[in-house]
Amino acid sequence: MNETLAKRVRSAAVAGWWTILIVAVWMTVGWFALLVILHYQPGWMLKLWGGGDLDWPDVHMIVLYFFSIFKLMLFMVLMVVIWLTFWSRQLKRAA
Repeated sequence: MNETLAKRVRSAAVAGWWTILIVAVWMTVGWFALLVILHYQPGWMLKLWGGGDLDWPDVHMIVLYFFSIFKLMLFMVLMVVIWLTFWSRQLKRAA
């Protein structure tokens, strides 16, 4: 029973680390893409995001809020994965 639990916890920790890596790469690519878009400020972006009521300072705030919230969620997942990693090591030592 303890060995099965240890394998499952270890598998969850490994999957969590891969998820964090993929999300961090995606966020980095997305951040740089949005920095380029925000630098050039194409007209189609405002039309795509809501038409006439939206201006560029609003778009900057939306992007900033999005990435800030996403980084906070990634930080919470990181804390859980670190805890899973420590737990799997303790289960391995106990066996």
